[in-house]
Amino acid sequence: MSLILGPDGLSRCAWVGDDAEYRRYHDEEWGRPLHGDRALFEKMSLEGFQAGLSWITILRKRPRFREVFAGFEPEAVARFDEADVERLMGDAGIIRNRAKILATIGNARLVTTMATGELDTLMWSFAPEPGPRPTSLAEVPATTAASDAMSKALRKAGFRFVGSTTMYALMQSSGMVDDHVVGCHRATDATD
Repeated sequence: MSLILGPDGLSRCAWVGDDAEYRRYHDEEWGRPLHGDRALFEKMSLEGFQAGLSWITILRKRPRFREVFAGFEPEAVARFDEADVERLMGDAGIIRNRAKILATIGNARLVTTMATGELDTLMWSFAPEPGPRPTSLAEVPATTAASDAMSKALRKAGFRFVGSTTMYALMQSSGMVDDHVVGCHRATDATD
């Protein structure tokens, strides 16, 4: 099953299930072009925290992540120290994974060494030309040559928790690729 009919009568990609927050995220965010260094740093960070978990877990915790990670402002996160790491490790409102917390801080430090707009330009440089819309969820890949290349470039620059699967999820969620399946109500206006 690739589509699901929502309580509002709209067809959506079936991964949404019957969760209201997932419906909102699917309709308002997923697949819409996202730009800006801060926004993409946040997306990179949250996708990194998601590794090994479900996205709905991260989505439900996102408000707290934003609160404790200073709105994902790279300059603020780059100043986090060991006391901040311990504070974050003690916060049940986020994913308490030391390696992911340290990676987020380290990644913020890298972003602060880049010119304004450079992270956005770098990440979007891997957005492929639009291809055929998937007709089923089975056609949606976990990785692509583009996500492999993005992952490799980010790793070479020193970024962590940026594997190809994680970067493909980022590409989907930030609109670099449009994987709304044929028949989804967002498939007709995914470029809005």
